[in-house]
Amino acid sequence: MIELFSFPNPPKRLTRPEATGLRHIAFAVENIDDAVTELLSKNINPEPVRTDELTHKKFTFFYDPDGLPIEIYEL
Repeated sequence: MIELFSFPNPPKRLTRPEATGLRHIAFAVENIDDAVTELLSKNINPEPVRTDELTHKKFTFFYDPDGLPIEIYEL
């Protein structure tokens, strides 16, 4: 699933992970704890897992080699 957003006058976002004009790619995972364990085994340190206020699903971000955010979101 690809979710695209387009707003005529987007609000300024000065913090990461979502600066204006650049959002992020997200991957759905069945089990976020397993996905985090896999990332850690590869020396990739994701942010602490959070819970989406609307869906109550768990998610986290980590960063690619260029520092761009990548989200993993539990199904």
